[in-house]
Amino acid sequence: MKGKAYGVGVGPGDPELMTFKAARLIRENEIIAVPGKVAKDSVAYRIAAGIVPEIENKTLVPVYMPMIKDRALIEEEHKKGAALLEEYLSQGKNVVYITLGDPTVYCTFSYLQHILEADGYEVELVSGITSFCAAAARLNMPLAEWDEQLHVIPAVHKTTDKLDLPGNYVLMKAASHMKETKELLVKSGRDVGCVENCSMENEKIYRSAEEIPDEAGYFSLIIAK
Repeated sequence: MKGKAYGVGVGPGDPELMTFKAARLIRENEIIAVPGKVAKDSVAYRIAAGIVPEIENKTLVPVYMPMIKDRALIEEEHKKGAALLEEYLSQGKNVVYITLGDPTVYCTFSYLQHILEADGYEVELVSGITSFCAAAARLNMPLAEWDEQLHVIPAVHKTTDKLDLPGNYVLMKAASHMKETKELLVKSGRDVGCVENCSMENEKIYRSAEEIPDEAGYFSLIIAK
């Protein structure tokens, strides 16, 4: 009998924002996969350890998921990662892959999921609090009201020079292009809030596009209304 793979969201940063289900699955299963070269250096691991200290004694499987643009190399690493998980799944052991935020939103586990399912393994996704919902809460800013539209966009891939759709925007993954993103936000005339390292110890909040530093960190999320 094959094991089951779980893609488990651990939320945005504060261990108290993890779900009971995420914590239970970590406690009940021996094999915990963690994105990164060194499992205990992973942000997802540190979040989970804050609520489930037993994770330290689990079998930790680091899965290298490089942030590069070479599609061929990325796909090769994804295949290697999936093969690591399949070593345990083929033995009838469940694997819990923990990931920041929610496993359905721009999540690296999605690539592994496609491979695992194609190879005949069962996968279950376990939702976690998304970064943009947590950031909106920290800003005390409703994301959408009444009939407003909400557009969630990976800013690193945005090629247009306008935010011209009706409604509100969430801009994710903007750090590597923050200067250009700020210019786009100022040009749009929208009200802007940004949370860097949401709900973590080094969290910073910015209340306008001008306040956001060009060198803002990787975990920076922008809401434009």
